[in-house]
Amino acid sequence: MWKGKKVSVVFPTYKEKRSIRKAINEFDSSGFIDEIIVVNNNAEKGTDEEVKKTRAKLIFEEKQGYGYAIKKGLDYSKADLLIIAEPDGTFDGKDVVKLLSYSDDFEMVFGSRTHRPLLQKGSDMTLIKRLGDVLLGKLVNILFLCYPLTDLGCTLRLTNRASWQKIAKQCKTNDGLLATEWVLRAAKNKIKFIEIPINFRGRIGESALSNTSLKRIGWGVKKFFCIWKVWAGF
Repeated sequence: MWKGKKVSVVFPTYKEKRSIRKAINEFDSSGFIDEIIVVNNNAEKGTDEEVKKTRAKLIFEEKQGYGYAIKKGLDYSKADLLIIAEPDGTFDGKDVVKLLSYSDDFEMVFGSRTHRPLLQKGSDMTLIKRLGDVLLGKLVNILFLCYPLTDLGCTLRLTNRASWQKIAKQCKTNDGLLATEWVLRAAKNKIKFIEIPINFRGRIGESALSNTSLKRIGWGVKKFFCIWKVWAGF
């Protein structure tokens, strides 16, 4: 609970069997989380058993894709404040307090992994990736005349329920690009948001989406075209 508001954390999971229990317990230790929802998105065998060792609620989404899983979790929760995170070990549970603190003044709070002092050893936020994210953020600032952005792909974020409902039907992507489209829809709809620096650590296990330089470049290109698509009104 945060100042009388119910708080929920949504974790989508696919290949996080080794890290998910620790992530759940770490976020839960903040003391402000009323509900933790884990969305099994065709997760690897043994994931459910790890989740059942915690107090998290386990639900299922058979349609494969980060976007499908996130939307399922958000629809399931009835909390006032909704936090999205990934249970792969990259995010620090203590940053929950940062997100909640800014929720007093903003409708949405987006994390940024581009601040060097908070990048931990082993994180995949390389110099090239950081520069790419910052440049894409500048493009969004110019096109949408919105608040400063440096990271369009960070999946640690908070929204209040009403603000998510304003843009939910407009968010049409159902894969990892949802994280980017969400920010763009918020900017286009003039939702009051802020981006804050968060801790970013090395992932436990290998990512299926960005485990090679070619895939990272591919995601950068997808983000670039998504920016123009949303700006043009599609």
